[in-house]
Amino acid sequence: MVNSRGSRQLGRRAQAAERGGVTEFLALRLGSEIYGVPLTHVREILVAPPLTQVPRAPHDVLGIINVRGHLVTVIDLKRRLGLPDLEPPRKGRVLLVPGPEGELLGLSVDEVLQVYRLSESEIEPAGVLGGNVAEHVAGIGRRDGALLILLSPRALLGGAA
Repeated sequence: MVNSRGSRQLGRRAQAAERGGVTEFLALRLGSEIYGVPLTHVREILVAPPLTQVPRAPHDVLGIINVRGHLVTVIDLKRRLGLPDLEPPRKGRVLLVPGPEGELLGLSVDEVLQVYRLSESEIEPAGVLGGNVAEHVAGIGRRDGALLILLSPRALLGGAA
């Protein structure tokens, strides 16, 4: 878990990197694919805590968790993206991200990998994938032979971020 001081340091570092033409992305694994979300949108990373299920919640909502006295809705990012859920994650994490109207949301991911610092020349626009690209993909990052599917937090969370 990243403490509040660590969260502030992550945020400052990410904002400074964006100003210099470099954007930092948190790489995460969903199934067999590697995705990236802008580091500026990640407030905290938690080891997957116990969930309380909510009756009649949407399919992609896993439940709610208590984070220091605040209830946080946890969304299964694989379900939100329409990816198959073949096996339970062994290194599952919850990313705390800003949601609509200032709400804090949790995104359940299989594994958090590392932070990639990508320059503008290392990011291809989503249009290179063809005409039928999902709206949640912001682009493709390329670094040292690795491909990173870059997600748009705004599209993922319905206008938030």
